[in-house]
Amino acid sequence: MPSRFARRLSPVALATTMLLAAAAHAQTTPAVAAPALYPNYPSETPAEFVPVTASFNYIKRAVMVPMRDGTRLNTIVIIPRNARGAPMLLTRTPYDANGLVSHADSSDLGTILQGYDNAADVIVDGGYIRVVQDVRGKHGSEGDYVMNRPLAGPLNPTPVDHSTDTWDTIEWLTRNVPESNGKVGIIGISYDGFLPLMALVNPHPALKVSVPMNPMVDGWMGDDWFHHGAFRQINLSYMLEQVVTRRGDAKWFTGTHDDYDTFLRAGSAGELARQRGVTQSGFWKKLTAHPAYDSFWQEQAMDKILARQPVTVPTLLVHSLWDAEDIYGAIAVYKAIKPKDSANDKVFLVMGPWSHGGGIGDGSKLGALNFNADTALHFRQEILRPFLDRYLKDAPAGAPAPVQIAPVSAFETGTNKWRSLPSWPAGCASGCAIRPTPLRLAANQRLVLGGAAAPGAARAYDEYIADPAKPVPYRARPLNYGYDEAKGQTWPRWLADDQREASGRTDVLTFTTEVLTAPVKIAGEPVAKLVASTSGTDADWVVKVIDLYPDQVGSDAAMGGYQLMISADIFRGRYRESYQHARPLAANQALGYQFALPTANHVFLPGHRIMVQIQSSWFPLYDRNPQTFVPSIFEATPADYKKATQRIYHSSFVELPVVEAAR
Repeated sequence: MPSRFARRLSPVALATTMLLAAAAHAQTTPAVAAPALYPNYPSETPAEFVPVTASFNYIKRAVMVPMRDGTRLNTIVIIPRNARGAPMLLTRTPYDANGLVSHADSSDLGTILQGYDNAADVIVDGGYIRVVQDVRGKHGSEGDYVMNRPLAGPLNPTPVDHSTDTWDTIEWLTRNVPESNGKVGIIGISYDGFLPLMALVNPHPALKVSVPMNPMVDGWMGDDWFHHGAFRQINLSYMLEQVVTRRGDAKWFTGTHDDYDTFLRAGSAGELARQRGVTQSGFWKKLTAHPAYDSFWQEQAMDKILARQPVTVPTLLVHSLWDAEDIYGAIAVYKAIKPKDSANDKVFLVMGPWSHGGGIGDGSKLGALNFNADTALHFRQEILRPFLDRYLKDAPAGAPAPVQIAPVSAFETGTNKWRSLPSWPAGCASGCAIRPTPLRLAANQRLVLGGAAAPGAARAYDEYIADPAKPVPYRARPLNYGYDEAKGQTWPRWLADDQREASGRTDVLTFTTEVLTAPVKIAGEPVAKLVASTSGTDADWVVKVIDLYPDQVGSDAAMGGYQLMISADIFRGRYRESYQHARPLAANQALGYQFALPTANHVFLPGHRIMVQIQSSWFPLYDRNPQTFVPSIFEATPADYKKATQRIYHSSFVELPVVEAAR
């Protein structure tokens, strides 16, 4: 406390006096170290924490596996405790390897593996060594990320790709995991399902099986980015969150309760991409530079790539009949590589009644549909597990021959039964044939199955006004895209939604058969063969094949009058003449359009009816067609969007792959 003398000095005089005194003291007093402001208080955090895991039933190792170019990839190896001579099951992913094998803090292997992309019951019960790896440029791995990184070549100037990275990873695993038997399988869903396909390009000798589930195959023809040229703008949020940061920590935001409003207010997909920052992504720049099916897309299409490869690795392709994301890919690959499987022992197909990735979850229901059994559990235990065991495990001497699964295991919706088939499409195990049968549009909103077109069908038509200001929603509003059911986000199962709301709109044409008196079974791809005109110079056409339930269903009242979409897709009119080149449509001229719908394996039961719906928007799943031809719809202006009169002529039909008894 200052003295009374000091208190009487002015502040300036006091400061001067103190400085002079300090200087004099410094000249006469030896220097000493200043004491610490606070005493030391030892940290309670150890320099390095060593987890105590002796009680765990697994051993987890995190390693950085070197690739041939020196890039190191974050790889998690999980080994069942006391494993000896165990096979390895690999998943490569852009979705955070650490997170995929850390679904809980647990000492139990099955618990930490539960979740997306892990058939945990098969892995644990089978005693597999689980390996999960971040692809280059994502999460814990080094290097640069490129969406669906193409093979080294015209689209990829580097010597490395997912094929070489898989080869190098398997080489490292076989040399550095002594608990294994040296055999490796690769499995994954969606993007992680695309990677098992890449592994089939110049495969490592130790790769014994590949299981691509719901794989991304052709981003333009019918998987994630386009369908027949129509842009799937619902995936803008995925592009942002997946591409713009290494760890996927950029978040999509919205200012509305209804996604319909978000997309409609923005105008074009390009404008919304700018508003959300997606345009900063290199992938967005590539995508918008290639709106047509040019070499950029064709050279990346995995079905085309694998069609040029020998079939040497047993492959189990898994397809979901109501896959809202990658409904095209598995069937496309099957069609491309099955003809080369001359011994019918390398290429296998499973089709289940699931949404995207539904084969690893609960397969007893899908939305309002009840299958009366867990179809996904059947797949994992009766198909996937025997397949993996057959090719990856070392059979003990004298053991019975391993189980051989059917070439095709297809769930038949409608009857809700699994069918073992020799190939796909096939109507039954033997004794039947598939006959393309026209489902013809007729007057008074009728459908007629089979037979010739009615007299005058080429001139008769139904019409509607397609207004871009009021596009047809792809499901009942409000629309809430996402995967969190607790927040009401049921996007994965929307393809199984009731279509009644659409059928009541004046801009959706609806045609219906008489009540069926006998079952009608279809197996394969329906083909839309439209004759249509538009008053505009561009147009989208959406065609939906629907199972219309009886007005009352005694066993399940909620299904009374339900309109269940069995197969549906969209076609962008500008690609009518060529997928490679967009051209304007001739206004008010009847033109032909032909495009395949997704594969189906369904029985329309007696008492049901078959319905076809046709419309010109599916919003905001797909971006709006301005209905005025512009060079790039991504850059369409508000003035480009105009109403159009759409006419669907009665010479149009959907060709159904109807199964009949062999004649």
